[in-house]
Amino acid sequence: MMGGLGFGMLGFSVFIMFAFWALVIGGTAWLVVTLARGNTTHASSVSAPSGQTSLDILKARYAKGEISKEQFDQMKHDLGA
Repeated sequence: MMGGLGFGMLGFSVFIMFAFWALVIGGTAWLVVTLARGNTTHASSVSAPSGQTSLDILKARYAKGEISKEQFDQMKHDLGA
């Protein structure tokens, strides 16, 4: 009687071991791909087009109405411009 129970536990143990290693390998692969790719969506939305200075971006934001005159003046002062 105990033989059947032991085999069932062995099968479950093999399944758990397989699932554990699948998660470890899958997580490692995901991490490598994520780091290799970089955070491109965030970087592209934050980085300035080539040739644009911080002051140019600040002026454009003010012109679009994204920031107030007071915010513009404070940010311009913070930039040292």
